[in-house]
Amino acid sequence: MENFTTKCSKSWRETEMIRLKRVYEPASNEDGWRVLVDRLWPRGMTKEAVKIDLWMKDIAPSDTLRKSFGHEVKKWPVFQKRYQNELKKKAPLLAELKGMEREHKIVTLLFGAKDEEHNQAVVLANMLKKR
Repeated sequence: MENFTTKCSKSWRETEMIRLKRVYEPASNEDGWRVLVDRLWPRGMTKEAVKIDLWMKDIAPSDTLRKSFGHEVKKWPVFQKRYQNELKKKAPLLAELKGMEREHKIVTLLFGAKDEEHNQAVVLANMLKKR
């Protein structure tokens, strides 16, 4: 989805980027390296259907944070701050994603949430942009 494509820091080559996509959307060649960033496996999806290259469940929000957010938009600002704090403690995982971006040029962060604007992949992509 073009409106969910996020260009990352220009400190790397211009072609490197992070994209966001619902895991329930069909995979495409434009996705590049596909990384699932949910703690839970997508409901009703088989491994073959998801077509991921990597499942980084440890980079997903903690169960406590995920449950407290409950995908309620009014809780979004608090969720963002708390998840950013969690991500600061996961610097090696963020570095791993940046390495994937350098290697594969395009990394698509896959998420299961219905809300495409208020989910952990959005926060994660913004953190990666700052690196």
